[in-house]
Amino acid sequence: MASSSSCANYEVFLNFRGEDTRKSFTCYLYDKLYEGKKIKTFIDDEGLRRGDEISPALLNAIQGSKISVVIFSKDYASSKWCLNELVKILECKNTNGQIIIPFFYGVSPSDVRHQNGTFGDRFDELKKQFKDKQEMVQKWRDALTETSHLAGHESTKFRLDAQLVNKIVEDVLKKLEKITVSTDSSNGLVGLNSRIEQIKPFLCMDLSDTVQIVGIWGMGGIGKTTLAEAIFDQFAGEFDGKYFAKNVRRKSETEGGLEDLQKEMLSTILSEKLEVAGPNIPQFTKGRVRRMKVLIVLDDVNKDEQLEGLIGGLDQYGPGSRIVVTTRDKRVLEKFGVEKIYRVNGLKFDEAFEHFCNFAFKEKHRPEDFKRDSWRVVEYADGNPLVLKVLGSSLYLKRKSHWENVLHDLNRICESDIHGIYDTLKISFKELTPRVKSMFLDIACFLEGEDKDFVLRILDDSGSHRLDVLVDKSLITVSDNRLQMHDLLQEMGQETVRQESEEVPGRRSRLWDPKEIRRVLKHNMVRILHFFLYKSFICLEFCTRIFPTIPAHPCFFYNFYYYENIL
Repeated sequence: MASSSSCANYEVFLNFRGEDTRKSFTCYLYDKLYEGKKIKTFIDDEGLRRGDEISPALLNAIQGSKISVVIFSKDYASSKWCLNELVKILECKNTNGQIIIPFFYGVSPSDVRHQNGTFGDRFDELKKQFKDKQEMVQKWRDALTETSHLAGHESTKFRLDAQLVNKIVEDVLKKLEKITVSTDSSNGLVGLNSRIEQIKPFLCMDLSDTVQIVGIWGMGGIGKTTLAEAIFDQFAGEFDGKYFAKNVRRKSETEGGLEDLQKEMLSTILSEKLEVAGPNIPQFTKGRVRRMKVLIVLDDVNKDEQLEGLIGGLDQYGPGSRIVVTTRDKRVLEKFGVEKIYRVNGLKFDEAFEHFCNFAFKEKHRPEDFKRDSWRVVEYADGNPLVLKVLGSSLYLKRKSHWENVLHDLNRICESDIHGIYDTLKISFKELTPRVKSMFLDIACFLEGEDKDFVLRILDDSGSHRLDVLVDKSLITVSDNRLQMHDLLQEMGQETVRQESEEVPGRRSRLWDPKEIRRVLKHNMVRILHFFLYKSFICLEFCTRIFPTIPAHPCFFYNFYYYENIL
């Protein structure tokens, strides 16, 4: 529950008179915002209103909120705490652009503006207690007058409290969406707003009686996932259930595959844990989903069987549902019957140039003496955001001679196909020291998605520094304390390992493909047993995990082949 005990920022702050509405209207509103729409909402449920000043926790909550909902009720003006909060809220509006949504519950805007009626009587009673603090009283009066002029909602225009709550929640969602969209480069991708506007007609959000499926198609690194995430963030609040599946291609190849993904999807949509999937899903569960308006995003799909296994027919979802699929292969969408396909093109030159400069110089513009070289790099990247990001990060704070070397390497590469992109990304990889290269390949083959602390525990003392190098060069990111690597960079790393021995997997430094692991184990069991007799410190753990199945974590095979090859 988002309460006063948390120090994190909030999306909504509720300002209200507790005795009037806490157990009725405000309680329902909070539940709809936080539990229903997952909007991070602050409500003072720990009695922080003590003394004459706003407590630090309340002050932080007000300052850290994007929107404040002010609920004016008959006794609101009798509370010095409500009024002090209101003064602070208006300060945040004027200094930080915080949005205020006033709601008049049982009172009119005129009553609040002029302090009339019962509302005014309560304010008069409070003024008598502060006769010697006229400056404070005037601040309260000015705050009431200013807020009453803002666009808001009146209870007299609705028959039921449920309608009131729904209207306010709808208003909050729309305003939060605009805030999200206004941060154009929040994901590090210049031009994101224009792409969102281009895809909106494909989504047909104004059609509430049909289910729509939209494909997002484009080459690797072009920004499909970033666009899908922006769409999800902007519109998720308008749906009863939502689910974003990242890396469907990779996850579908793991043990459990599509069945585990479907369990996760249904559990997320229904907000409860389900243990069944596929043909075993109860009709009752299917019926519940069929009555829900849902938003589903499936990222990086490479087979139409994945779409069939995860979402099936469109008649399984309620009216107004939207399904978004990202893929590199347009044929996957066409085979599944997707008609609305948005192609993600490369960035325009001015957008690409700005994106590159954000990483190469940490600002939108470049020093004059790097102008010509910057243009050349941007031309080579051909509008691919990932290539621009990786190249820019690799050139940050580098001498002119280093730029010339990179441009020389780029001259030899054709970026027209996927191998050309791999070669371009390898320019940054080749600059790494041997130990940092090794860590990059370990992450690409084994550790992508793993907890950062776990990875550091199995590495030596310099592991943290090497991770920082990879982050600085935009080769990995850390999100929710887990290591993340773009699938194109991961494929480049795995391809680098494959090239160590294309015909004989056992001669490579790392193995991660279960089929190749089984094949190598089958033909090298004598050497494996010989190895573990002399390396007994990991023999027990290895044997308990390998028999009767292959180990769940392929890191063992990296360690094995590293030592086995030097016997």
